[in-house]
Amino acid sequence: MTTHDPVDIVAVTEQFPLIKDLQSLKELSWFNPAATATPAAEGLAAVGLDEADVRDAADRLQRFAPYLAEVFPDAAKTYGIIESPLVGLPNLQSALNQPGQLWAKLDSHLPISGSIKARGGIYEVLAHAEKIALDAGLITLDSDYRALNSPAARELFSQHKIAVGSTGNLGLSIGIMSATLGFQASVHMSADARQWKKDRLRSHGVNVVEYESDYSVAVAQGRAEADGDPMTHFVDDENSVTLFLGYAVAGLRFAGQLMAHDIRPTVERPLFVYLPCGVGGGPGGVAFGLKAVLGDAVRCVFVEPTHSPAMLLGVHTGLHDQVSVQGFGIDNVTAADGLAVGRPSRFVGRRMEKLLDGFLTVDDDNLYRLISLLDETEGIRIEPSAAAGLVGPARLAEDEGYLGWLGLAPGALAECVHMAWVTGGSMVPEEEMAGYLAQGVALR
Repeated sequence: MTTHDPVDIVAVTEQFPLIKDLQSLKELSWFNPAATATPAAEGLAAVGLDEADVRDAADRLQRFAPYLAEVFPDAAKTYGIIESPLVGLPNLQSALNQPGQLWAKLDSHLPISGSIKARGGIYEVLAHAEKIALDAGLITLDSDYRALNSPAARELFSQHKIAVGSTGNLGLSIGIMSATLGFQASVHMSADARQWKKDRLRSHGVNVVEYESDYSVAVAQGRAEADGDPMTHFVDDENSVTLFLGYAVAGLRFAGQLMAHDIRPTVERPLFVYLPCGVGGGPGGVAFGLKAVLGDAVRCVFVEPTHSPAMLLGVHTGLHDQVSVQGFGIDNVTAADGLAVGRPSRFVGRRMEKLLDGFLTVDDDNLYRLISLLDETEGIRIEPSAAAGLVGPARLAEDEGYLGWLGLAPGALAECVHMAWVTGGSMVPEEEMAGYLAQGVALR
């Protein structure tokens, strides 16, 4: 069966009864026996990349750091390193009555574009720009990359185009970075993309192409347009290895942050990381980086909206990008716009399935409740999609079967650290954020 071949929906539904629960839009948990029974080293070997590839990406970002610090004021205070803090959430944990220690990785507060997409998206643009500049003799690998903040560099890049399909946050990172370097940038945006994100891109001189359809259509149209133009580089969120490696750099840096906070996960008391998932590139890359560094001492769980459980559907059936949620009558309409994806990444699903412990689904009302509670208890403001991982500890505590697979007693979660990867929201306009929070309060 080749990619996107017709699938017998009735037969697949009969073979996998969990699909009926997905179709009913109920919140559920599914833990992946292929991952819990597979040592991390074996799962990593199936990816086709290794820690050396991740370190190469980290070195590239380091070369660009002086340039990023010079052109983006919010990156200057970190000397051009695009990284986010770890923070404890004791007040939220108490309010939710969750086991263990609850922490957050605030990719919502990454510089430049304020979401996890600042990792992979900006990295892919920089990797493309570096190749063009090296080929043109404008820089060498030993150059001070601040040379790229020049009329000569912008003139060189202006001859090239960069395009991407996006629900919003990836488009922001690609568009802002591309336009700053001088590329002609186009972002193909799905119907669920927020208006403020489109407006912000246009304010940077980015061409925004709007669609009345969902993410898959925006990606397909962007890809088709790029295929006809050899001067256009299409950033393929569904399949890009470059994007994936940009996200994976998080794993290298994360290990150092854990040490700074005296967090020492072990196989017996692992670190549980909960990653909001859309098409899968961002959480997949982060999970790969984490597993490459921490091995079986970290367990990665993806969280998706009940209306958009694309990666769960693909991994659970083994059909990956050959299936879409719409094909099973699930509408892919969610307030978690960054996760509103109907068809999962082929690359992430197939390569990473033995490294992903499981999948949770969460409904929109719970996302709104969580963002209002996080604001009230910790003073942290995020967008709805970014709250998905906060449901993780309580949901794991409900599943003794999963804990048994790991050889953990039911009470072991209380001795573990739980990390919600908070993926976006710091750039949301105040008026829109106020609406999110009011809705959350009304639902509590």
